[in-house]
This record gives sequence, structure tokens and C-alpha cells, in this order.
Amino acid sequence: MEIFLDSANVEEIRRWLEYGVVDGVTTNPSILLKDGGYDMEERAREIADLIYPRPVSVEVTTNHCEQMSDEARGLASWAPNIVVKIPVINEYGEPCLGVVKALVEEGIKVNMTACLSFTQVVLGAKAGATYISIFAGRVADEGHDAPRLIRQAVDWLKEWGYASKIIVGSVREVINIQDAALAGAHVITVPPQFMDKMIDHHYSRATVRGFNADAQQALAKMEDLRARVRV
Repeated sequence: MEIFLDSANVEEIRRWLEYGVVDGVTTNPSILLKDGGYDMEERAREIADLIYPRPVSVEVTTNHCEQMSDEARGLASWAPNIVVKIPVINEYGEPCLGVVKALVEEGIKVNMTACLSFTQVVLGAKAGATYISIFAGRVADEGHDAPRLIRQAVDWLKEWGYASKIIVGSVREVINIQDAALAGAHVITVPPQFMDKMIDHHYSRATVRGFNADAQQALAKMEDLRARVRV
């Protein structure tokens, strides 16, 4: 399983990258704005350079299929490791599969996003999407079983030999990350604040505190015994 940091905060990305646990980054205009990326191209290039050759997803901002391809080509030109986010459908319900297919045929990697159903995953894989993003939090909001959907999607892709990878997004709680991982997700997008929660545990801290106290007592006794031997 890979972890993509859902952030445009360069310091946070660098921090987790240095820990060796980040395999990529996902962004969108809202994340860029929140994290101080007031120039989308400049910040996207900065992140792409920082994490190269790992992928960074950048989102198209148009709702019209005929314009998406042109915008996507521009985004992809910013860096060789940029993956372009294309929605599975636009707000009018028009499929964006043709955009996905055309871009992939041009060698542009595509993250087909905003997927909430198994059939959307099937069509995205057939269109050639590099990644297919299931918004697990929104699936759950509708009362559906997100881990089951993830598991079905991953199993189906494997059975039929499709190269698309399932990205799980819309993470709301740390338990969502655990559920997605156990369901076999290829990638999970994790906001930085959940990374801290994943690693921390009050009992781990208490255990280490006990180790250190025991070690200090043991070292003191060793020193006392050595002193006695010297006498």
C-alpha cells in the first residue's frame, strides 16, 4: 500500500518524506489555497521537484469536457511526475471517460476522481485511468459500505488484469485509513494531521518512559557494581 499526502504544505511534505513513508502527493485548488499556495503552478512545480520521481496529482478546474484536455496538457507540462485529476463525470452528468482515454494515449497519467460506485471504477479502468479515486468518506455518507466497495474494486482489477490503481480519498478519521488498508487499497490519501495520529499512542509513550526509567536504574546499579569491584 502507498500513502499519498493530501497536502500542499511543503514543510509537512518534506517532514514525512524524510521519514520514508510518503509515496506521492495529492492536491486540489482548495488545498493549495489553504496551505499558502497562491500560485498554483509555482507550488505544484515546487512539490513535484521535492518528491520526484513520486507522483503529485493536480486537478483540472474546468467543468467542460472539451476544455479539460487542453488544461490537462498544460498541467502535465509543469513536471514529468505530475498526474492530472479528471472527474469521472462533470456536474451535468456528462462522462469524462473520453478525456481520460485521450490523455492516457498521449502518455499523460490520469487520476480519475470523484468515484463513488463500482461501475464507475469499471469504466475508468477500461478507459485506461492510471489511478481511480474512490471517495470513501462520501460513500459512507450515503450509507454504503466503503471498505466493501474498495475490496470489490481491487479484486476486480486484479482478476481482469487492469493496471489502474485504486486511490482511497475523502478520509475523515484514522479508522478510515485502517479500513481502506485492510480492504486492499493500492493507495490512500492522508491529510497530515492524520499522519501524526497514526504514529502516536499514549501507551507507547508510557512504555518508552518505563524503558528509560528501567535503563537508568540498571545503569546506576552497573556503575555501583563496577565501583565495588575496583575497591
